[in-house]
Amino acid sequence: MEIMVQKFGGTSVQDDKARHKALEHVRYALEKGYKVVVVVSAIGRKGAPYATDSLLNLVDADQTSLSARELDMIVSVGEIISTAVFTQLLKKEGISATAMTGPDAGFRTNNDYQNAKVLDVKTDNINKAFSENDVVVVAGFQGLSRDGHMATLGRGGSDTSAALLGAALSAKRVDIFTDVSGMMTGDPRLVKKAKFLKNVSYEEVANMAHEGAKVIHPRAVEIAQQAHVPLRIRSTWDGVDELGTLISDKNLALQDYRGVTGIAHQVGLTQFSVLTENLSADQVFNLLADNHLSVDFINILPEKVVFNLDHEESQVAKKLLQNRNITYTLVENCAKVSIVGAGIMGTPGIAAKIVTALSKHNIEILQTTDSYTTIWVLVKAADLEVAVNALHDTFLLRD
Repeated sequence: MEIMVQKFGGTSVQDDKARHKALEHVRYALEKGYKVVVVVSAIGRKGAPYATDSLLNLVDADQTSLSARELDMIVSVGEIISTAVFTQLLKKEGISATAMTGPDAGFRTNNDYQNAKVLDVKTDNINKAFSENDVVVVAGFQGLSRDGHMATLGRGGSDTSAALLGAALSAKRVDIFTDVSGMMTGDPRLVKKAKFLKNVSYEEVANMAHEGAKVIHPRAVEIAQQAHVPLRIRSTWDGVDELGTLISDKNLALQDYRGVTGIAHQVGLTQFSVLTENLSADQVFNLLADNHLSVDFINILPEKVVFNLDHEESQVAKKLLQNRNITYTLVENCAKVSIVGAGIMGTPGIAAKIVTALSKHNIEILQTTDSYTTIWVLVKAADLEVAVNALHDTFLLRD
């Protein structure tokens, strides 16, 4: 028995038309002889009646009196509704199918509600269901905590559910269906000349995803990599034989080598510069850590430390620093642009090309740092579109 895992995101199940397009992909996999596990997200995105944010608004969202465990009771409902609706469609179309919640499907988690870690996936129920059904529809984003309560997996939870099932079931492949046709060298909404990537390695996609590419969650890529399960990023709206981008183990063939894979970006950042005349860098970072603030893009200099936080966390940090009379300055409305590629390490001239490309457009570089696969540049949000296009043209428009 060969198994295919297909994950459909919120826009892929948002209405009857979308669900029928998803159905075509399920039917095609069945015709190819696979048993299919379908993992679904909640119906629709922000503002839709059963989307996660809509459910949270029913209990006052950020001002809720519910505990994290109680919040998971309501946010998990979105995926369960989607599971039942999609299973009903399959049955109406003559496909033998059954529906399972995350706990039904064997997901066991810790007690970190709202952002639970999956400890184990027991696939007995799914394997048993395949004796009588061709399709098992599973609610993504959720599992059963150690204490026996519903727990949700946090951002990208349905991608993670699909990857974990692919690994646990030794699936032939995990297909992540979304509203784009695959990975591209930049966000096509911003990058005018973004190019389609037919094949990419796990490492390349994980790096792009960590730096802001939203097509798949990096945790799902890392799980698939550990299990050597191929992933495909596909569009629900494309034909059944359009296979999108294949993510698999790195191909070292010379013709597939590329120095830079793509340009990613993150918005909504605030840059803090904290003077360290009267306190040490470790005191600054311990203060932030003790208040559950995770800093990004760090530079430590003799006279100050520089770091970034998203908008919501920056409001907390400002109060902390003010309450302790710590001197700081900040730049709000920043964007981080990332040049990602395995060929960056050891290649001379990369930094010079970045500075030249941005200087031509009079874009101020607020901060920069690098790793062996990524160079990060902080710019003002107003310069983002010009910056990503300038860097994409510099590194990714060669023949």
